[in-house]
Amino acid sequence: MADTAAIIVAAGRGTRAGDGPPKQWRDLAGRPVLAHTLEAFRRAGIARLMLVLHPDDLARAQTLDLTGVRLVAGGASRTASVRAALEALAADAPPHHVLIHDGARPFPSVGLIEAVCAALGSGPAAAPALPVTDALWRGQAGIVTGTADRDGLFRAQTPQGFDFAAILAAHRAHPGDAADDVAIARAAGLAVTITPGSADNLKLTYPQDFARAARLLARREDTPMQIRLGNGYDVHRFGPGDGCWLCGVLVPHDRALMGHSDADVGMHALTDAIYGALAEGDIGRHFPPSDPQWKGAASDIFLRHAVALASDRGYRIGNCDVTLVCEHPKIGPHADAMRARLAGIMGCETSAVSVKATTSERLGFTGRGEGIAAIATVCLLGA
Repeated sequence: MADTAAIIVAAGRGTRAGDGPPKQWRDLAGRPVLAHTLEAFRRAGIARLMLVLHPDDLARAQTLDLTGVRLVAGGASRTASVRAALEALAADAPPHHVLIHDGARPFPSVGLIEAVCAALGSGPAAAPALPVTDALWRGQAGIVTGTADRDGLFRAQTPQGFDFAAILAAHRAHPGDAADDVAIARAAGLAVTITPGSADNLKLTYPQDFARAARLLARREDTPMQIRLGNGYDVHRFGPGDGCWLCGVLVPHDRALMGHSDADVGMHALTDAIYGALAEGDIGRHFPPSDPQWKGAASDIFLRHAVALASDRGYRIGNCDVTLVCEHPKIGPHADAMRARLAGIMGCETSAVSVKATTSERLGFTGRGEGIAAIATVCLLGA
């Protein structure tokens, strides 16, 4: 993350938070909210920080630890404030990547920030989000007037990460304001990867949010790090075809693996390991093979669901290890690509992902070349 800068946007007035100073300057466990936000990025190893403030608050910033922090005066809107920070970075030493974060979100975890940064290794933009799980209603005058489909809907969070040159160009070309920087990126044609969000990454908006934030801090201080381990095992037989999906990579072979989905035996084992660590059963419980909608489905759907479930419960991937058991095809030449693919799906560093292979010394069904087995172990870390 050495060539990554973070822009923390905190120029708003936060009127919905009720009477008192702007929400980013209010006390939270003895320190301003912004102090917690800056600390979160330092813990994640982001040393280059840009804090965008209302001109009236620039003097107040001297109460913060400004090590590695550059102050920028914000504009009349959030979009204008971000643009000012981007232009300031461009005039200095432009970073390769930039993270843009709401100053009133004081609890982005190290894992959440790392996941966004990891996703930028394979795309121009990435942002954390949580799937919408509640029913959605339309209403008027306090009366329910209809419902809305929640499938495919997500609750957006920050930090939102971007290739710096791409988001700078997008901002310069964008007329007017936007809901967030993902909207500006998409207007410029940038593909945005969704990484796992966290229920703890709340944005302080209303007075009651501060009580919840205080409880989260107390929980973090009183509760030791939680570690959960899980293992997974899967088998798929060979059938007609010209390649095998293994850990998200299509490996050329004179046969394919057979299954209801794409039969990615490595990804299935890893997905089951995550479900196991959460005591949530296996893939079949969440994606029944009797359901025709999963016929031929790409296995990253299953893995993303497992990671999102872990994230929603406050866990992140500590590390994982996948072993593929087969005589053929050869795994070694593809192992690094598999690690990178799994890391991108799970939103973690490639260094946290191990993929290796072994043979069964020509014993059993794998030794006879009838199929491939996979064993996976995962460590989940959370508070």
